[in-house]
Amino acid sequence: MAEVISKSALVDKVAEAAGISKKDTKAVVDALISTVTEEVKKDAEIRLIGFGTFKKAQRAARKGRNPQTGEVIDIAASESLAFKSSVKY
Repeated sequence: MAEVISKSALVDKVAEAAGISKKDTKAVVDALISTVTEEVKKDAEIRLIGFGTFKKAQRAARKGRNPQTGEVIDIAASESLAFKSSVKY
């Protein structure tokens, strides 16, 4: 199973790699996340060459089933944040 790295652990690793304080690194990470989220909400597509692309994804309305009762239900259309990696493994 892949290792899960929390936001605070990511801040620690980036601060160490960049040689800057954790406080400054946390501010940059928070600003990056906030900026990506707000811009994608405005329909922007953010491309970070060598990393990946963030954009808004649309899900059409569809039918589903209540797992407890088996009853058919309507699932509303929705939007979400999508990320496509450009990193080759």
